[in-house]
Amino acid sequence: MADIAAHVPTTRLKLPGGWLLASTLIAALVLTPVIVLIALAMRGSGDVWPHLVKYVLPVALRDTATLLAGVGIVASLLGVGAAWLVTAYRFPGRRMFDWALLLPLAIPTYIMAYASLDLMHPLGPVQGALRALLGIESPADFRLPDIRSMWGAILLFGLVLYPYVYLATRAMFLMQSACVIDVSRTLGAGRLASFFRVALPLARPAVAVGLSLVLMETLNDLGASDILGVRTLTVSIYSTWVNSSSLEGAAQIAIVMLFFVIALVVWERYARRRQRYNTQAQRSRRIAATELSGLGATGAIIACFIPILFGFLLPAGYLLSEAIKGVAFRGLSVRLLTETWHTVLLAATATAVTMLLGLTLAYTTRLVRGPLPPALVRIGSIGYAIPGTVLAVGLLVPLASFDNAVDSVMRSWFGISTGLLLSGTGFALIYAYSVRFLAISAGGAEAGFQKISPSLDGAARNLGETVSGVVRRVHIPLLRPALGGAALLVFVDAMKELPATLLLRPLNFETLATHVYAEASRGTYEDGAVAALLIVLVGLIPVALLARASRLPFAEGARAGEKRPSSV
Repeated sequence: MADIAAHVPTTRLKLPGGWLLASTLIAALVLTPVIVLIALAMRGSGDVWPHLVKYVLPVALRDTATLLAGVGIVASLLGVGAAWLVTAYRFPGRRMFDWALLLPLAIPTYIMAYASLDLMHPLGPVQGALRALLGIESPADFRLPDIRSMWGAILLFGLVLYPYVYLATRAMFLMQSACVIDVSRTLGAGRLASFFRVALPLARPAVAVGLSLVLMETLNDLGASDILGVRTLTVSIYSTWVNSSSLEGAAQIAIVMLFFVIALVVWERYARRRQRYNTQAQRSRRIAATELSGLGATGAIIACFIPILFGFLLPAGYLLSEAIKGVAFRGLSVRLLTETWHTVLLAATATAVTMLLGLTLAYTTRLVRGPLPPALVRIGSIGYAIPGTVLAVGLLVPLASFDNAVDSVMRSWFGISTGLLLSGTGFALIYAYSVRFLAISAGGAEAGFQKISPSLDGAARNLGETVSGVVRRVHIPLLRPALGGAALLVFVDAMKELPATLLLRPLNFETLATHVYAEASRGTYEDGAVAALLIVLVGLIPVALLARASRLPFAEGARAGEKRPSSV
């Protein structure tokens, strides 16, 4: 055993440089679109920039800031409130709401907007049901405000994205010791005072993490904002590139957008700067749930059911109904099957590439000591904070330059035109997906490696295994749960990705996401229902696994808490 322990440091010092070189190249590939974006913006856009400054940016900045503020408030209220209800109280259906509150994550924002336009139409089912309930016959006598507006976008984004806040905050509430609540109650604080003055301040870092994810997803959105008529920075980048044919102008707006992203990341880090948790007991007692009955239980049920109803059940039910009617009337088109194949093939390929790159970054950190490998992982993870439109703008120029250089060489040497090899092909999409979701795979691999003892590496190396053989024959079998969960999330996120797909896809190449967006843009919602339903059904898989995984660490404590007398 002493020989093995002595062998580990030597092995780490004599590592081949291949892993470190590969990680450096991965980080460079992630930084490339950002560097190109800055270069494009500095090159200028001629007469376009004054127009953008005068007419486009003021509206885009105002709408983006308003949307982020509104969505942040709605998602925080729904997420924190629901997390506290299912954690601190017992009422009928609490166990079901505990996981059902995550269901809206399965619906992408653009599909939520797509379904809501029909649901909330003056002649749609929601307003029709309200008129019937109120005894009003004519739509002219009762009409809700148009959902195609800023308030509609804020509400829809909040209903879809609040689970990010709910999941993080609920985990923090479950980790809090009942002692701090008991002390506040002993000092005379009521239930609401204990929540606002003790439980919520302790959970503030978790709320900040969840809220930062909500805001970055909102900032990345293109489809829902465009459909609902909100001119965000993302929509402005797309319209400037596609409609005005100004790549430099799009790059300049993207730089402004990057400042928003950086501000969000800095704010999230600042909110967590004092995050510390200590307990003197080896196993602290969890908060005991208070039994609710009567009006209290009814209010809790309604409060938990409303976001599930409007955030999942109504849009999913609408998509199912429209899909059934569409298939019965027109059948299942060959075009839709082709788009499904495109979607699955791209997502599966991007998942395999992303997981390989993430595993390389995480394994390099395990093998090589020093500050460089962790820095490479952090650089590789910044792609998740870069919106898809920004990535697309930054990738187009280097890929097109490579294609032009190869084509020029082949023409001069062999008289052959190679055309587009990288840009305008599936490679560009896989590149964008991999950069965008590398943080998920690298984070999953890092979390898995932390649970594997370094002594296993030394034992395998002492028995003659190579460095690559250790990861192939020892680590990967042990990392399967962590890698499997990360791969599933990458697959579904790649399948739902819309902005980068719209801007980088090959000509006449459609996926389920672009199909839904195209039908919604034309107003032919019923024709996109089947594609939207397919995306939602696949999205339910990781949500179900996430709900199950999030309950496992606390299941035993929850069962024990049910048997304890109420103290809150």
